[in-house]
Amino acid sequence: MLSGAAVGLTLGLVGGGGSILAMPLMIHVLGVSSPHLAIGTTAAAVTASALVNLALASRSDIKWRCVSLFALSGVAGAAAGAALGKRMNGDHLLMLFGLLMIIVGALMFRPRSSASETNVELDMHSAAHLAPRLIALGVGTGAVSGFFGIGGGFLIVPALVLATGMPMITAVTSSLVAVAAFGLTTATSYAIAGLVDWRLAGIFVAGGVVGGLLGTRLAQHLSAHKNLLARVFATLVVIVGLYVCIFRSS
Repeated sequence: MLSGAAVGLTLGLVGGGGSILAMPLMIHVLGVSSPHLAIGTTAAAVTASALVNLALASRSDIKWRCVSLFALSGVAGAAAGAALGKRMNGDHLLMLFGLLMIIVGALMFRPRSSASETNVELDMHSAAHLAPRLIALGVGTGAVSGFFGIGGGFLIVPALVLATGMPMITAVTSSLVAVAAFGLTTATSYAIAGLVDWRLAGIFVAGGVVGGLLGTRLAQHLSAHKNLLARVFATLVVIVGLYVCIFRSS
């Protein structure tokens, strides 16, 4: 419950990236011995959390056509990534995950740029230039998400902005559709192999809901310090990534 609440709290405070902490918490705090079981359980928890948040944000501005094509394309990448991840040595997989955390943490120090294409839509006229980018970026982000068993929101949001030019706030909300699709694909792949602890995932999600509500309320009071919070969280991600790499190499 506390580990799930920690992930939910960070998501509520900084608006993304929190799910990348889920797998290290599963292994180093909750004592899940198998990296593959941790990945499968994390994917199931991420899927449930994304669906809950999507239900809460259903009235918000979601670019359904754009993100649906992105998500459908990414499902194929997520399936391939999950299949490859299950075949890889668990210690090597964790080493790569630690490196990914360091890279993500470093990228989070970069300021987010705002886009101006508020009315972007995928239709007959825009499909020629939007569809190829949505498909290519969807497959790529889906593969990374499936390989590591993470939500991938930190990749999906900038990918949607890059592909369509939609505003950041719209991309954040729309990304929940892709996070849920990628997570469900990965969780299904691992569940078929018996690599999901459903009870643990359920407890983790319950804690995440509580932490998310607290984080959202706290973020309103700390809105003036949003950039500072994001940088503190980015530092935490880098430190945990270094710990994962050092722990697995020792």
